[in-house]
Amino acid sequence: MSAQLAGTPAEAARAQREKFIQNNLGLVHCCAGRFRGRGIEYEDLYAAGCLGLVKACDGFDPGRGLCFSTYAVPVILGEIKKLFRDGGTVKVSRSLKELGLKVNAERERTLKRTGNEPSVTQLAETLHTTPEQIALAIRASLPALSLTPTESEDGSKEWDIPVESPEEALSERISLNEVLGRLSPDDRQLIQLRFFGGKTQCETARVLHTTQVQISRRERKILKWMRQELTGE
Repeated sequence: MSAQLAGTPAEAARAQREKFIQNNLGLVHCCAGRFRGRGIEYEDLYAAGCLGLVKACDGFDPGRGLCFSTYAVPVILGEIKKLFRDGGTVKVSRSLKELGLKVNAERERTLKRTGNEPSVTQLAETLHTTPEQIALAIRASLPALSLTPTESEDGSKEWDIPVESPEEALSERISLNEVLGRLSPDDRQLIQLRFFGGKTQCETARVLHTTQVQISRRERKILKWMRQELTGE
């Protein structure tokens, strides 16, 4: 049955929608970056912005003659500003909650079957959605941090602060992969050699048939662009 559905107009439309959302995640970073340092964690700003991006994608009408970014930015900013009106909490939709339950169930099945933690991409493929939606679902299913101290048996007060988990870094990793994917093949190879392959600038220059000076200049330019895309600054 699934083989028969593959390649249908509905499947093609969904794939096109997902690709369009992925290609416009930079707008979310730009908008979320404006609110850094105002009392709400960047991950929460980013999650709210992603919800706004999805809404903008679904509500955008190309026939009106507007550029997508012109339409999307106010929608994204609106979702982020809701965080401040709601005291920093994200209202999670029922569909996102349901996806979170599916993600947790699939993670447990994969761990029991293989003994390894599934990647975001693997979860997205299994559940027929995007890595971004998987990250949002994981983020939404994390327990809220309570800032109310509890009193221990000896009368002292303790703060219930959860330890850092792999899920906390998912948004950052996905954002980095998204930005890397938008580099030209040559620039992406340079970054991969330098920061993932452990190559020096001289070694990278030999692989790319150029000079160390040129590698240094290109590297600074690429890193500056990536920093701007990731932080919106």
